[in-house]
Amino acid sequence: MMSEHILDVNELDFHYQVLEYSFQNPVVIDFWANWCQPCKMLTPILEKLAMEGNGAFRLAKINVDQNTNLAIRMGVHSIPHVKGIKNGQVVNEFVGLLPEAKIREFIQSLLPRPSELWIEKGNHFYQEGDWEEAANAFQQALQLDHQNPLARIGLAKSLVRLQNFVEAHSWLEDFPPSKEYSAAERLKFLIQEILKAQNSPLPNDELDAAYQHSLRLIHKGNYFAALDGLLDILRTNKSYNKGKLKEIIVEILDLLGDSEPETRAYRQELASILW
Repeated sequence: MMSEHILDVNELDFHYQVLEYSFQNPVVIDFWANWCQPCKMLTPILEKLAMEGNGAFRLAKINVDQNTNLAIRMGVHSIPHVKGIKNGQVVNEFVGLLPEAKIREFIQSLLPRPSELWIEKGNHFYQEGDWEEAANAFQQALQLDHQNPLARIGLAKSLVRLQNFVEAHSWLEDFPPSKEYSAAERLKFLIQEILKAQNSPLPNDELDAAYQHSLRLIHKGNYFAALDGLLDILRTNKSYNKGKLKEIIVEILDLLGDSEPETRAYRQELASILW
């Protein structure tokens, strides 16, 4: 059976049809041979699920007798052997014939969850500078997975860009343990500093006053003017605010993202001051 979602793959087109394609959609590789009886039972199940999926994943069938080197390179020692590929990497696999229900579970493990799709949309809108739509997308993700760390930090960043600092801070409280935890703490500290500056009188000390004024500019959405002020402080005193000023500047640049053309110039200026 052949369709746009089911195809035979060989050593020549493996990189393009499997590895490169897996950055768009998951790929299920079916390593088989004509003499393999379990393969003849497994392959029709995989084909049926691929047709049902209607593009949710690609089924790539590889005849090991015709592609011996490829099979060896992929670590195939017995068949049937099924591998799941995402973003160019093997993320799951099994050997032998499994019940259809288990095969469905295997394929389901490769597919993005609905919350992940909303996070992807949120990241896209954020990079485009549409922070309201980004916030809406991250909120949709959180309705499906309330503790998702990527959605929570994405929503917090979007709310900061919308100048809704208090709500942004609330999404960073009791942050779930994850690899995003440190980033959430840095963003939370920045928000706390912004709110403190907004609600406090200007101090008499010149550097402290400049620092507070710069944070007030962020509260108004004037990020680049704020960065100019903060970098001037850093030039004067690299250990200002117990060394946390550098972290604040880096966090602001992260909020701006690489979609802002000025961001690279400010990163270079920060590096020149520090080094």
